[in-house]
Amino acid sequence: MPMTQLDPVAALVAIDLQKGIAGRVAAHPTDEIVRRTAVLARAFRKRGLPVVLVNVTGAAPGRTDAGRLKFGFPPGWDELVDELGAEPSDLRVSKQRWGAFTGTGLDALLRERGVTQIVLTGISTSAGVESTARSAHELGYNVVFAVDAMTDLDAEAHQFTVEKIFSRLGELEITANVLKLVEG
Repeated sequence: MPMTQLDPVAALVAIDLQKGIAGRVAAHPTDEIVRRTAVLARAFRKRGLPVVLVNVTGAAPGRTDAGRLKFGFPPGWDELVDELGAEPSDLRVSKQRWGAFTGTGLDALLRERGVTQIVLTGISTSAGVESTARSAHELGYNVVFAVDAMTDLDAEAHQFTVEKIFSRLGELEITANVLKLVEG
């Protein structure tokens, strides 16, 4: 379902557009994902709406069949990519889980500002973006997915998540149409 409206207080939430992730091979070119997110961020800022830039700084402690990462992260891997055009007014959230709500103050930051709707972009569609969306939906936010401003390291996982999961959690839209509503 396309985006039906922009709530009076909507926030852009960009997931994991950072140096250690955005440069990796993905289903869609990460430079385009960053560019579209940067365009949305400028429009949200111009309208006085919150922009939340989320980065991941570690991993959850639980055991998985895949096992724990067996390497350290290089210095600066968790820094936001410069092309995102981060501003001092942007809200910053660092997470150590897939989703941006768990273990962070994101919900409180948004509620303090009266946010009722979030527009999601970022990497990885099937992990960070989806986990954040699930929590946002459960917390009562109206969720919009800027589907051409997100990607995954796995093309099949990206496609499955967009086609089968996101429509249960919110509205799917492309950047150009979100911009029309934000700039409207």
